[in-house]
Amino acid sequence: MIQRFSFGHPFPTQSVVLSLPAESGPVPFLTPDDSGWRFTLSEQAAVYGLGEMPRGINKRGWHYITNNTDESRHSEDKLSFYGAHNFLLVRDGSTCFGLFVDFPGKVYYDIGYTRHDLFSFHTETPDYDLYLLSGGNENAVCKEFRALIGRSYIPPKWAFGLAQSRWGYKTEEDVREVARQYKEHDLPLDMICMDIEYMQDYADFTVNKERFPDLAKLSADLKAQGIRLVPIIDAGVRIDPNDSTCTEGLEKGYFCKKADGTPFVAAVWPGKAYFADFLRPEVREWFGHKYKALTDCGIEGFWNDMNEPSLFYSPERLRAFLNDMAALREKDNIEQEEFFLRVVGGAMGLMNSPADYASFYHEVDGQKVRHDQVHNLYGGSMTRAAGEAFADLRPGQRTLLYSRSSFIGNHRYGGIWLGDNNSSWAQLLANIQMMPSVQMCGFLYSGADLCGFSSDTTPDLALRWLEFGLLTPLMRNHSAVGTRMQEYYRFPEVLPAVRNMIRLRYALLPYLYSEFMKAALENTSYFRPLAFDYPDDPDAREVEDQLLLGEGLMAAPVYVQNAHGRHVYLPESMKLLRLRAVDDYDEEILPAGHHYIRCALDEVLLFLRPGHIVPVAQPANNTSELDDASLTLWSFLPDGESAEYRMYRDDGVTTEYEKKEHWKTLQIHHS
Repeated sequence: MIQRFSFGHPFPTQSVVLSLPAESGPVPFLTPDDSGWRFTLSEQAAVYGLGEMPRGINKRGWHYITNNTDESRHSEDKLSFYGAHNFLLVRDGSTCFGLFVDFPGKVYYDIGYTRHDLFSFHTETPDYDLYLLSGGNENAVCKEFRALIGRSYIPPKWAFGLAQSRWGYKTEEDVREVARQYKEHDLPLDMICMDIEYMQDYADFTVNKERFPDLAKLSADLKAQGIRLVPIIDAGVRIDPNDSTCTEGLEKGYFCKKADGTPFVAAVWPGKAYFADFLRPEVREWFGHKYKALTDCGIEGFWNDMNEPSLFYSPERLRAFLNDMAALREKDNIEQEEFFLRVVGGAMGLMNSPADYASFYHEVDGQKVRHDQVHNLYGGSMTRAAGEAFADLRPGQRTLLYSRSSFIGNHRYGGIWLGDNNSSWAQLLANIQMMPSVQMCGFLYSGADLCGFSSDTTPDLALRWLEFGLLTPLMRNHSAVGTRMQEYYRFPEVLPAVRNMIRLRYALLPYLYSEFMKAALENTSYFRPLAFDYPDDPDAREVEDQLLLGEGLMAAPVYVQNAHGRHVYLPESMKLLRLRAVDDYDEEILPAGHHYIRCALDEVLLFLRPGHIVPVAQPANNTSELDDASLTLWSFLPDGESAEYRMYRDDGVTTEYEKKEHWKTLQIHHS
């Protein structure tokens, strides 16, 4: 059951697709307090959700603010990351309910932080819709929520292949060399992502002709090898009188404005930039159709970045800081407090300043709305601009699109990646724990930067991260300029194992893709915590590092350096597959309970649930070469049982996903 309660004058975020009447009277489960709502937690209670946030799967014990933030240091002490995902699920004994706070600004959550037995939340202003979902277990509530917010975006099948990316591919030859090296080392590859260096002066929808003289030919040449180019688009529009995006936006009045009506200006990668007012439908249509400059070159996929929006500085704030530094320069002695407050604090305070976010406006239905009051809608509205335009630019075809900033509802137009993580074992664990949380909030096509974006990875971390990443819908190796080169062919000591793991991903795609499609079409889940399927098992509720994957698999990744095994909890008897390659593995049926399982660096642990089938293909160099006609079936069928598996067969371009002929039923009998 879904109930809607409306308070004040909610801003229309367009996050939900169901129109429900607002109810009056008390809100079930919640008690009002001075600023918002509270719920008393028992010692056994768990709180799930909030999507892209720090800490574990169970969010109890910390406080959070949903406020889309360009935060590259992903540590446990942070309160906000790149996404604002205001859906939570509470399990407390027999009580199970979900909450969605539909509000475009900051929402503050205290989930057992101030008091371990108290969960409370409030919005920055008292104008919001509150949805209460109840009447079932965890999976039922999540399914109900997905029906409320609408069906997930579905990318093309090639988007489930491996993507190689780096901030630092500066020329066409750099890109071609990556493709050559992957082929030379017999490593499958479907995508090469291009960061800002392909642009002319970092201006959106432009191409540097010296570095990339013929982007259309490059795209066609790579596609002939089964590889797609995936370029980046940033939110800031370079201020340049010779750039058509800039001049058209100014002429039409499509950029965000300050209180005096002049365009808001802040600096990002191209220097000073304007920012499209994506909350206006006509601006979304205009900006989205700008992608035509690249789709005309044969580009079939994009990633949107810097769209919180990230602001390096505003000219006014930079000028004030430099004036303050000039005054300090005349002093003989700068004491400690003054140095940290004015010098360090002043410099750091230039980026993403709350005062800057409060200094410009959007136009919504003819009314001015200050940006900081609707801040969390910005990046997702950019995604929506592109997603809606692709229906015109590439009719009848699916286009890859994923974004850094997001808000619930944007999942209907594109996927997300989890932003600028770093090369650490802690970030590998964070990736594992964040996946079920973001997928609860609708973002099925998601993943993190494998090996880590910033800092230097190591061969063992690269391999262990790949052993989990081969299961995530978005599978991208991405790194920052100035860090160790981490393309998978650069680690000779683990290269055979890396090759086997990437090939395992492609072999598993009939299962992984089918489970994704089922989740998208039927509002179910791709990744789930164990607690969702075993709600009455107290040990399952404690597990934070194992994930259920679709109908029939459980993953137990190794995420500790130098570990040669790990503890695994089985809520029921399962078949262990200790895989070194798709055709090289040990299998063993293990009883329910706690186990320590050996797992060498070149092995990955998967578990088959009883009564289930997993179809497996022969590995391929890319998704276009996969053949679903001849499949091996992995199964765990105790006691002479039989089983069926419904597999989705992709035709590559259709948007008629519900057609029955796209499904194939596989059967197996115990022998």
